[in-house]
Amino acid sequence: MKTNDSLPDNLEEYANNPFIARLPPLQGKRDLVDTLAVKPLFHEKERLYPSHLRKHCLLRLGSYFEPLERQILLAERIGMLLRQGYVGRNPLTHNYIRNLHNGVQRIQAKSLKIENFYQVENTGNSFALIGCSGNGKSKATERILRLYPQCIQHNDPFTLVQIVWLKLDCPSKGSPGQLCINFFNAIDELLGTNYLGKYARKGTAVDEMMIHMAHIANLHAIGVLVIDEIQHLNNSKLGPESLLTFLVTLVNTIGIPVLLIGTLSAIPLLQQNFRQARRANGLGSYIWDAMECNRVWDYFVDQLWQYQWTNEFTPLTDEIRKVLYYESQGIIDIVVKLFMLSQMRIISVHELKGGREIITVNLIRKVAKDEFRIVQPMLNALRTRDKLALRKYDDLMPLHIHVNNIMRDALTNSPSDGLINPVNQAIPTAVAGTDTPLENPLQETVLSVLKSLGVADDIAMAVIQEALAQNPSIDPLLMIATISEKLTTSKKSIKPRPQQKKSQNPPDFLIGDLRYFVTKGKEAGKSAHDALAEAGMIKSPLTDLAA
Repeated sequence: MKTNDSLPDNLEEYANNPFIARLPPLQGKRDLVDTLAVKPLFHEKERLYPSHLRKHCLLRLGSYFEPLERQILLAERIGMLLRQGYVGRNPLTHNYIRNLHNGVQRIQAKSLKIENFYQVENTGNSFALIGCSGNGKSKATERILRLYPQCIQHNDPFTLVQIVWLKLDCPSKGSPGQLCINFFNAIDELLGTNYLGKYARKGTAVDEMMIHMAHIANLHAIGVLVIDEIQHLNNSKLGPESLLTFLVTLVNTIGIPVLLIGTLSAIPLLQQNFRQARRANGLGSYIWDAMECNRVWDYFVDQLWQYQWTNEFTPLTDEIRKVLYYESQGIIDIVVKLFMLSQMRIISVHELKGGREIITVNLIRKVAKDEFRIVQPMLNALRTRDKLALRKYDDLMPLHIHVNNIMRDALTNSPSDGLINPVNQAIPTAVAGTDTPLENPLQETVLSVLKSLGVADDIAMAVIQEALAQNPSIDPLLMIATISEKLTTSKKSIKPRPQQKKSQNPPDFLIGDLRYFVTKGKEAGKSAHDALAEAGMIKSPLTDLAA
């Protein structure tokens, strides 16, 4: 009976392939957890640092990566995708040279559709990774790819620079020609070549660039080609068929493994166009939904919660876990940034006055309301499990850009003395004057606008609930316009407030126009800023806090 010491670390077909032999050894799940994890630098003594230093320490959470079960499964699949693709292109069996000869034939024929001159074994696979924005698809993929060297120099028995992986973003307009240009440029930056100048000259046809792109992918033995943001093909003027057909050719004819990453709106594209890939589902395709509120979520939050740079450690409670889930809807990027920004907020609040820095449920809600307003439509769609609505939000500002802007503002603005609300002041769950709790910031925004127009609270809440029932993912301005039309049709006039003095010649602005709120505020003796803030059209400044 063999002992564990005699068990092999690799497989015969892998060990005898130069393209695989110099890859890192295969790892089990436990080893992958340790290898993939990225823990931010943290010391307990840093809690005693000055506020401005601790705020910079918080930025370390931007690189935090805690591998969970699905990230481990993705790492295993990418490892299989990479190695299996090389099995059919082993240079010791002449398959590599035969693939190159087939590529030359395509160049001469100026067509990717000709039959292979030499028959070679094709072991290439492909799969797609789909999920809503912010779920960590790209970050997880990049973290896994970094386990492998991107380039390997071979000198024996042949001279070659092997490219293990290459990751490209699909062009914003879904242009196949631009993808080829991005490909040549990426290879040139890696190897110092001039493929871009040679094969992407002005006037070069897209089909010709694709042929050379396929040949270069073979020439440098690309292990896996990753195309991110594949949903951009929806914007292609030529339609998605051209590029997806080319990617299918890479898999089926040339044997280059392809991994596609995209949001939910990419599903119809892949179902209609990429399913023709012979091995498109050979390793299975993934749809990453937002995390469920279960033991995996609890584990993730437990690990994240350790990294507190407040001057006092806040114990984690079930109530905090629940509010973190509600405000982030299980999107990893949002919950990490929400935790980071909550600490940033409370440290900034007490930077001048000092005092205890406690992370409360009310603080988390306040930060989520102020800082993540731009992604609330997507979060509301997640709360209602409306995947069709989620497809509309592909064009939202990417979360990492939005958060970078918030962090920049937090680091450059400090609270003014005397404007900070008491630390223990509760955040109201309803707008003053109504006893009906608000379910989300969208309702609060619309209710504020309607109140400013003199609509009674009970009527406003009724029409808001009716509008949400008809369209849960409705945009705030569209909701206001819809409600206005309904009230006008029903002859329920909007009465002006008694204290407001109506101007003699009011401008004819539509409801929802920012100038409308400014004009109304001016009539009531308010500044433009106060009028817009009361209408919910701008967020509160950093100093308008409650924790």
